[in-house]
Amino acid sequence: MSKNNGIHHLAIATADIKAQIEFFNDVLGCELVALYWMHGVEGAWHGFMKLNDSCYLAFVETPDIERIERTLGVTHAGSGAQPCAGGTMQHLALNVDTLDDLLAMRDRIRSRGITIFGPLDHGMCHSIYFAGPEDLTLEVATSAVPIDGRAWIDPEVVELAGITPEDLDRYRNPTHYDSADGPVAQPDFDPSLPWQRGIPEELYTALISMPDDVVTAQLSENTPPVDVRS
Repeated sequence: MSKNNGIHHLAIATADIKAQIEFFNDVLGCELVALYWMHGVEGAWHGFMKLNDSCYLAFVETPDIERIERTLGVTHAGSGAQPCAGGTMQHLALNVDTLDDLLAMRDRIRSRGITIFGPLDHGMCHSIYFAGPEDLTLEVATSAVPIDGRAWIDPEVVELAGITPEDLDRYRNPTHYDSADGPVAQPDFDPSLPWQRGIPEELYTALISMPDDVVTAQLSENTPPVDVRS
């Protein structure tokens, strides 16, 4: 069965990757596990901060980022209650296992001189709120038990969002998918559907026209920057 089971990494743009690494290492206790030239992106650095063995917070620094202005309400929300453009990250919530862990993290953050408020009890989780470098809106949260959709899917909001009963049943019971006997053919390019518009269309259509094994063979870069075998 094909199903996602977590977030591998969440990538955040930065104009100062050292400042972000320092903050997430010292204030939040994250381990730096990767820092290298980003594959296939000229002049870009990629850094990975470990949350657990299969979940990471990633940062991307390119020379152009420092020239892009941060504008609250456009590029950044500025708080967990404010808007920003669709498709951008409104806030980042990290997880801890227990309420005691949450209070300990609150104290760690304050011990580094960072102001923070909470915890707030949201019913489905407890949360603390603070900010990171470059106007990141941050939260740390913990849920004592898994979120129960029977209690936390509000019928009023469902209706206002234009979600029908049939939609809701489908959303709560994702369609089971078993892989076919062979790979599924690439669909015809339809620019009305989501695609990576930061890549020139001519190049993008060329990339998606290449056989998968050719993409893997020609575009992969799988050698670590440091040889630790010896």
